[in-house]
Amino acid sequence: MDNLIEENTNTSDQSCRKSHHPEHVKKDLTNRLNRIEGQIRGIKGMVDKDVYCDDIITQLSATQSALNSVAKVLLQGHLKGCVVDRLAEGDDEVLDELLITIQKLMKK
Repeated sequence: MDNLIEENTNTSDQSCRKSHHPEHVKKDLTNRLNRIEGQIRGIKGMVDKDVYCDDIITQLSATQSALNSVAKVLLQGHLKGCVVDRLAEGDDEVLDELLITIQKLMKK
């Protein structure tokens, strides 16, 4: 139970922080996410139409690849922006946070 409280506290602390992506990066990320959203809708339609499983799995793989691509763009911006800024401010905890983030990405 204590772990759950700690996780919720950490989540609420993190939700107060904001990143500052340049407009062209935001636009790129939004476009990528819109395409992914369309892919998901397409996959749902394939399931509804009883499309062959292998074809659906192929589309799921493509969608996962697109999500990984979004994560790479965000991670690059995080490293070059947020992490560098926090290190310059003397906040070494950002390194532990980064390691956890990378571990989450690698689980997939």
